[in-house]
Amino acid sequence: MRKPSSPPLVLAALASSLVLLGCSQKPAGAKADGKADPQAKTDAKSGETAAVDAGADKPTPEQAKAFVTEVDAKLRELWTAESKAAWTNATDITDEHAAAVAAASEQSMAYIGQAIKDAREFDGVEADPDTLRQLHLLKVATTLPAPNDPAKRKELAETATKLDSMYGSAKWGDCSDPRGPACKDMGQAMEIISSSDDYDELLAAWEGWRTVAPPMRPLYQRFAELGNEGARDIGYKDVGELWRSGYDMTPAEFEAEMERLWQQVKPLYTQLHCHARAKLGEKYGVDKVPADGMIPAHLVGNLWAQEWPNIYDDMIPYKDQPSIDVTEGLKKAKFDEHKMVKTAEGFFVSLGMDPLPDSFWERSLFVQPEGRDVQCHASAWDVDYNNDLRIKMCIKIDMEDFVTIHHELGHNYYYQNYYTKPMLFQAGANDGFHEGIGDTLALSVTPAYLQSMGLLSEISEDPKAVINKQLADGLEKIAFLPFGLLIDRWRWGVFSGEIKPEEYNAAWWKLRNEYQGVAAPVERSEADFDPGAKYHIPANTPYARYFLARILQFQFHKALCDAAGHEGPLHTCSIYGSKEAGKKLKAMLAMGASQPWPAALEAIAGTRKMDAGPMLEYFEPLQEYLSQENQGRTCGW
Repeated sequence: MRKPSSPPLVLAALASSLVLLGCSQKPAGAKADGKADPQAKTDAKSGETAAVDAGADKPTPEQAKAFVTEVDAKLRELWTAESKAAWTNATDITDEHAAAVAAASEQSMAYIGQAIKDAREFDGVEADPDTLRQLHLLKVATTLPAPNDPAKRKELAETATKLDSMYGSAKWGDCSDPRGPACKDMGQAMEIISSSDDYDELLAAWEGWRTVAPPMRPLYQRFAELGNEGARDIGYKDVGELWRSGYDMTPAEFEAEMERLWQQVKPLYTQLHCHARAKLGEKYGVDKVPADGMIPAHLVGNLWAQEWPNIYDDMIPYKDQPSIDVTEGLKKAKFDEHKMVKTAEGFFVSLGMDPLPDSFWERSLFVQPEGRDVQCHASAWDVDYNNDLRIKMCIKIDMEDFVTIHHELGHNYYYQNYYTKPMLFQAGANDGFHEGIGDTLALSVTPAYLQSMGLLSEISEDPKAVINKQLADGLEKIAFLPFGLLIDRWRWGVFSGEIKPEEYNAAWWKLRNEYQGVAAPVERSEADFDPGAKYHIPANTPYARYFLARILQFQFHKALCDAAGHEGPLHTCSIYGSKEAGKKLKAMLAMGASQPWPAALEAIAGTRKMDAGPMLEYFEPLQEYLSQENQGRTCGW
């Protein structure tokens, strides 16, 4: 089972290395002469700083440049402190460490709120392109805007941290003895959902995990209220509008772009859903999986029904073909956690990238430690924004985690290529780029690549083997698409007020039904808070990035395969060892967020438009297979 939805890049919703998750910060004040104002006092508790003198003439380009220079210095100070606190809490969840994250976040919130207002003082200034770009990015840099009121800002920081920690330490079952076997955590729920064939056992695990979420509900409602107040204080209608403003287009244009891409891939998803539903109906009975209805959420092998690779064994098209799972090969070759990561590093080095720094091996967390709670969601970090690369991941010796490690190192190598840039440029061209890069490299983990690593004893050229591999990939990448879209559709509705607090759960399942064709297996009510059972909701991690990544990775893959001189179907390409592909990739990675994403896309793919065409090309063999299998079936729900 894949990590939940291409795992978040840092644990804390308040300190993402990639997309400035949680909070950004504010610079010291600037006078009309462009120099630091010695009278601009920063309160140690609130972080509030004076803006440009209100009585000054229109700011000059020189003042704007001085402003972003001071912003950069302050961001480095505050974000590094916040990131260090977040890493500590992610790898040792305690009340003390959570409080430290909240305190660091509160300072960041105060700073960024004022900084965004100060940045608006420079609207219309004719500065150099880098300065203008930093001013723009500063205005959209926070995903958690805080109210001006210091008490409310403190409340928001503490609420956000508490939600995140509640999820990370959550347990279900009989927890009268927290260390007893009847008290289970998320990992145990995931294991049951991914491996059991017993309908009732699956249902118990699905329901059990969701019992951890109702206590989050009042906190989340207050969290949304405070975040919206903060968004209004910096000039946005609500938090959702702020999020949608971060894509070098208007919020309305971004919504339309997401819908356009979804319509490109929806027919393929509908075909996959139709076939999966039929196979599950054969296994569990049409009384449980109706032939023309929705799929019960607990039967697709994933705790959130977001990706479905664990039902592959029930759907293998051609069982006489060699297995593509290298789990046994990894164990036979005596791979441990370190060797798993080292092998993935070798992929990047083969493209001409530098090896990971020694500190990566010294500071990363590869194994779940005994005696303390950690957030096991895989994530990639540059803790001090200066090539302090790490991953946090409770690694299992299996194919799933082998591929996931390649994905996580994609993030790390993005960091490595832009860490010398100003802080606001230390991000993906848009947040979908960062996730997409990790997934792009994972696409090159082909059977041929695995065989070259000594992990597959044989590979088949039989077209039947191709269909097997395509279905395995599709159950992850295609099945995820509507889930990737609906998470933020729900939050945009919550933030805008279209979804009222008294209908949080009903609206959640309406979207799940509409987009995924997936239904709750038992009746749900507003006493439940099923959104909270998904990490990215209590952690406040925007989710559109994961949908975009599913589209972009295939655009990136096709472009890099072309650079590598690949001939043949797109799904057979691995760029392993191609310095030409590596050169093109590095050129895009090094841009960070210094230019609008269409320019970065053009640098790697030769086009300024996101397009699902390469994804459809990649899955052409699967599309043909599904259309044949679904003849005579009623698809849709």
